[in-house]
Amino acid sequence: MASIALQSAASGLNALSTKLDVVANNLANVNTTGFKSSRANFQDLLYVERQQPGVENANGDQRPIGLHVGLGVQVAGTQLNFEQGSPIATGRPLDIMIDGLGFLQVGIEEGQTAYTRAGNLTMNSDGELVLASDVGRRLEPRINIPADARTITVGADGRVFVSQPGEPEPQEVGQLELASFINPAGLSQIGENLYTETSASGAPIVGNPSEGHYGRILQGQLESSNVDATFELIELIRTQRAFEMNSQAIRAADETLRAVGQLRQ
Repeated sequence: MASIALQSAASGLNALSTKLDVVANNLANVNTTGFKSSRANFQDLLYVERQQPGVENANGDQRPIGLHVGLGVQVAGTQLNFEQGSPIATGRPLDIMIDGLGFLQVGIEEGQTAYTRAGNLTMNSDGELVLASDVGRRLEPRINIPADARTITVGADGRVFVSQPGEPEPQEVGQLELASFINPAGLSQIGENLYTETSASGAPIVGNPSEGHYGRILQGQLESSNVDATFELIELIRTQRAFEMNSQAIRAADETLRAVGQLRQ
């Protein structure tokens, strides 16, 4: 029946609209530090089984194929791409990049921790290292920079050193720690370049940079967004064309129903 075609095409329009939202968000964040792109995964819906394969006829022959009519498509979920973005040299001592696996840890609410790949850091009025955002989330564990610090050095292993007047050698004031997850694609996105753990991601595994599977810290650099603008524009065109084809299917089903309705005239 043409009514099934209407429903299937309508589900296609709805799913493609969601994909369009995902692509638009990727393109909007093409210059967002540490941003990770997403893709919309589709899956087909239930099928109406009109003939079952393998059924024997009167002559004892088996039907080699069945007759199944699909009921459309839906978005199964959005999948994060954690491929590392390109490094951008800034020269700022508080700009850091994780070269490899791992997330910086920041505090959000009392007793709760979020995770980020954005390394654009600054200091608050207490000298604590925080994200350079409209909220100023503190790094965890907290690192305080003395008010008289002349230079700040962050090593590849995450140790933070400052040089102070009267001190011949740089003094260590803190240690950056990184977190990793068994399934980072299962993290929940909460905005501000932050992720939170879920039962799908698993619990965080914390360690120091340059140890084990954790990446090293690069000072004076930032990780750019991993959005491939060319790929996203191609996906935009493909989505638009698929949307037009589903619209044509709705038009064809409507004309079929109109023809059926006019048979009695």
